[in-house]
Amino acid sequence: MSITAEPETGSLSAERRLPPPAVLIATLSMVGVVVSLMQTLVIPIVPLLPGLLGTSATNASWVITATLLAGAVMMPISGRLGDMFGKRRILLLSLLLLVAGSLVCALSSSLAPEIVGRALQGAASGAIPLGISIMRDELPPQRVGSAIAVMSATLGVGGAVGLPLAAVIAQNADWHVLFWTSAGLGALCAVLVFLLVPESAVRTPAPFDFLGALGLTVTLVALLVAITKGTDWGWSSGSTLGLLALALVAGLVFGWYELRRTAPLVDLRVSARPRVLLTNLASIAVGFALYGMSLTFPQLLMAPEATGYGFGLSMVAAGLALAPGGLMMLLLSPVSARISAARSPKLTLGLGATVVGLGYLSAAVWMGAVWQIVLAASIVAGGVGLAYAAMPALIMGAVPISETGAANGLNALMRAIGTSTSAAVMSVVLAHLTTELGGHQLPSRDGFLLTFYISVAAAAVAVLITACIPMKRAADAATPS
Repeated sequence: MSITAEPETGSLSAERRLPPPAVLIATLSMVGVVVSLMQTLVIPIVPLLPGLLGTSATNASWVITATLLAGAVMMPISGRLGDMFGKRRILLLSLLLLVAGSLVCALSSSLAPEIVGRALQGAASGAIPLGISIMRDELPPQRVGSAIAVMSATLGVGGAVGLPLAAVIAQNADWHVLFWTSAGLGALCAVLVFLLVPESAVRTPAPFDFLGALGLTVTLVALLVAITKGTDWGWSSGSTLGLLALALVAGLVFGWYELRRTAPLVDLRVSARPRVLLTNLASIAVGFALYGMSLTFPQLLMAPEATGYGFGLSMVAAGLALAPGGLMMLLLSPVSARISAARSPKLTLGLGATVVGLGYLSAAVWMGAVWQIVLAASIVAGGVGLAYAAMPALIMGAVPISETGAANGLNALMRAIGTSTSAAVMSVVLAHLTTELGGHQLPSRDGFLLTFYISVAAAAVAVLITACIPMKRAADAATPS
């Protein structure tokens, strides 16, 4: 079966005006930063949420989980909708969902509306793979590599910038200001996209796969709820095991159904190509290693000095100490593009994973001063920047242009699964390897060291998987299975 990209027809298509490449790149990159910022928006107020919302700590944790689940579900769905109905149109819809979710959170002080609002914010996560696909469709070939590298880096930049920004707001203003700020940023991005981003002429006309979307949703929600709540519920509890069993069964049914569709939500035959499959598996490992930095380094910096290994920093100070990591990602993304163009994105991905591993090794060896942790975090962030920038290039070199949105969405989903799994594993380690101080249980030095070594192992797995990625058939994109 041949797959063709059908351009829009009519006078509007003929009059399409493309903005300067730099304007398009800057606009979409800003969207990426704002969307990824939602992941760390409420971290500074997590300890306060039970009191603010009048609920238990377990219930309040759904404010975090809802964003994760909605983002994971919507990334591949948004990409597919973009391929079918227009990437700019779905990008605008994603940003409107972010604004709506922010307003819901800003106007409420109870649990249910906050969960709904945070889920709407998470649903905007598909904006980043959509932005990558728009860049491929609209930019001159010589600008595509560096532009996609920058857009990919926004996944980490937004989180790195968001932590200190959110902490400053939370410490100096009412907590609702966090959501008024995100609503304003989302609205600004929507206006800029409406004015400056053209609608892609590349479309894949087909009916939307509603049953496939339902199957994917059930699979992901069951899997990610089990992963994120397994620590609280117990990994051998009936709830956790039941959800994992549901995820397995739903995933098998989803795969069986998708393979029989002429226009599936996720083209599993394309996704099973070795280059695509192995890149996605490497993405899980790199995402796992990335979250080790996001979870453990702030806790280490904020641990009391009386422990003998902590530094007693405030949340704001810890966020500012780790902010250079976001800058490192942004600075190295063009370097990643140049390496990929000169050699191959496979080399760049392997190099990035190697740098991530070296960063964690340095943290394990030198953790006696704040500057050493900052340096280690910057090395890890630099490696993630190299790796994240290479992944879309590998994916888009192996899929038809008509499926770039769905393929990039699936790749972003793999990274999200990696970070979710990392959060569960790291939380278990830090919760079980503790030390007592003033009647409180705190993660011990050995706990932090073990998380660093686990992250080194994840980076090593990413390197090994990357080494197996075949690069002989770059023409796969033109020859659908």
